[in-house]
Amino acid sequence: MNNAIPTNELVTDTMALILRLEKRKLGKVAKSWFESAEVGETQIYIPSLVFAEILYLGEKGRITVSFEEVGYYLKQYSNFQESPINFAVIQMAATIKDIRELHDRLIAATALSLNLPLITNDPVIESSAFIKTVW
Repeated sequence: MNNAIPTNELVTDTMALILRLEKRKLGKVAKSWFESAEVGETQIYIPSLVFAEILYLGEKGRITVSFEEVGYYLKQYSNFQESPINFAVIQMAATIKDIRELHDRLIAATALSLNLPLITNDPVIESSAFIKTVW
């Protein structure tokens, strides 16, 4: 579902945050949302699982950004906020039937539970009937 309602609050997935931190190419809309958050105009929520995935990918050498750099980024830009994966998010994940991979489903469920669009370029999530996405 790509027709996200304009808002000043969004949720980011792992790759979108990694691409921003590594200064790699983002979609124009995604890039503008990150820039907006960095100047304090937009709130971006980061599901807890995103931090775990960044830790894992960094330890495996699959990304160049370190887990510590994520912490510095969050301290530098206060409009990025952790969104915990709690029982309500897991309940929401159970309703998402068209995203099979558990981590992706939990990240999508975070956005769905907050009723916010998800910044992602993951084609499975983008095609979900349950999630509004931007890229």
